[in-house]
Amino acid sequence: MAGKTKVTISDVARTAGVSNSAVSYALNGKPGVSEDTREKVLKVAEQMGWKPNMAAKALSDASTRTVGLVIEVDSEVLSVESYFMELIAGLGDALEDYDYSLLVRIVSDSQNAMRIHRNWIATGSVDAMLVMNVEVGDPRIDFYKEHSAMPVLAIADPSVTHGLPSMTSDDAEGARMIVNYLHELGHTHIARVAGPERYAHTFIRDRAFMEESASLGMTCDCLHSDYSPEQGRDMTNRLFAFSDSPTAIVYDNDVMAIAALHVAAERGLSVPDDISIMSWDDSFACTATTPGITALWRDIPRLGAKAVPMLMDLIEGNTVENAMESPYELVQRGSTGAPKIVGE
Repeated sequence: MAGKTKVTISDVARTAGVSNSAVSYALNGKPGVSEDTREKVLKVAEQMGWKPNMAAKALSDASTRTVGLVIEVDSEVLSVESYFMELIAGLGDALEDYDYSLLVRIVSDSQNAMRIHRNWIATGSVDAMLVMNVEVGDPRIDFYKEHSAMPVLAIADPSVTHGLPSMTSDDAEGARMIVNYLHELGHTHIARVAGPERYAHTFIRDRAFMEESASLGMTCDCLHSDYSPEQGRDMTNRLFAFSDSPTAIVYDNDVMAIAALHVAAERGLSVPDDISIMSWDDSFACTATTPGITALWRDIPRLGAKAVPMLMDLIEGNTVENAMESPYELVQRGSTGAPKIVGE
């Protein structure tokens, strides 16, 4: 401490026994801390002789020309999952037109994710936030409702965003497309290997799959995974372990569907004669396998590009209406066909 003359936020935080972000909220009059904490911080700051750094304040009040995105996902899944890379590519291209940058943080749990959200608001690190993989009862939604000054766009169904502007895909219609396609091929027992149950889009897809299957007199099994190829293999083996196993399986991403092709081959099963395999998200990888994988296609880079003008409008303080992504299209390839008739 020798030679140090200026009291910093970190000094106040240590003395008050709170985090740096809590001190920043309190000193800048922002919501996010209790009144008791705010009073404690203000009192400690006054006693220590804290003075605001006007240069830093000027910087924090200025535009950063940056949009923030916190991705909560296991790094091993991110390394093979095409959706995130396609989305970031679309965002990056469109943000360049506005001379904006994309600040991405990758975390593995919700606690760290919320810490970053709080810090970015407290420090003014970004001009707007993009929120994805929204959960049922997601704490981020309530957090941004409390911090309404921060422009936020959610990639989620409006039913779970509590009024925050959203960009959404018609997941229920996508599920119905898949079920009807398999029904037309003659399948009566299908299965779905879905993503984590906590995600709102997983719940919407699950419900639509079950409702549409029931309406057509089909049986539909459902298992949940973490999107990794390892769990794709595990869930496929579980489904094959039953004597009454499905004749078609739909996976929530391409890497799990590819893993299923390998499981089928190891078991001596022919695709699609013995088992039909589908992927929810299409990608180049679905065309590079033998057979190619039938999939739902949507223009994910365009999703990113379409989100950027909405974010710019929010930054300008304009009202933004909810928007819909490009519709799903079913791309048929060699991995799906009519089920084998028992006794053949």
